[in-house]
Amino acid sequence: MSNIAIIGGTGLTSIKSLEITRREMVSTPYGEPSGPLTHGMLCGHNVVFLARHGYGHTIPPHDVNYRANIWALKSIGVENILAVAAVGGIREDLVPGKLVIPDQIIDYTWSRGNTFFDRGEGPVKHIDFTWPYCESMRQLAIDAAKQAGLDVSEGGTYAATQGPRLETAAEVTRLEKDGADMVGMTGMPEAALARELELCYASCAVVANRAAGRGDGEITIAEIEENLVSGMQQVEKLLEVLLPTCRI
Repeated sequence: MSNIAIIGGTGLTSIKSLEITRREMVSTPYGEPSGPLTHGMLCGHNVVFLARHGYGHTIPPHDVNYRANIWALKSIGVENILAVAAVGGIREDLVPGKLVIPDQIIDYTWSRGNTFFDRGEGPVKHIDFTWPYCESMRQLAIDAAKQAGLDVSEGGTYAATQGPRLETAAEVTRLEKDGADMVGMTGMPEAALARELELCYASCAVVANRAAGRGDGEITIAEIEENLVSGMQQVEKLLEVLLPTCRI
């Protein structure tokens, strides 16, 4: 059994070097996950892979069943999660193709199933979310990226927006004033749900484009897809180094 799962976002619906051993359908009290859990061998290590948006990339960010995804991974014994996500770079140095291991997050989403503690079963529960990512997993990811010779930023604040549309330039200006360095649509409630289930969760953000108003001209899907091809190749290189060390 693997103790680590990779959640793939836009641009990572599969891992080319993953030797698939089986696929597992998991039913949860919160409905169906985004797809079957894919078990396999990557760089000689057991891993579980789940495509956040479905294996055909058909689930928009506001419709992802985050609770079912996280619950399913926990139920099969996963203890550590590295979540891969495409983001728009707000901070000047966050250019397309760069990897970021964020250390903070701001939640701008709404109407998503964002907690396991809402059924009135037992006393009200609160989690400490001061530092939203598992620091041990963050450091492993940073060290792996460096060892692989990748261009990685060791921290930053992720702004999680509702989607599925991209942001306006004015909205990005507001996010920047709030302290955000990058913007994506899937960071929450995923990170908080993992914390509620006491999973060690970190994110690897791939800059797919400059955020609205921070680049030249309009943002195109073709541009995003082109940048994600090289970005996800870097993610696979990171995983090749990370997995042998991930025994948290």
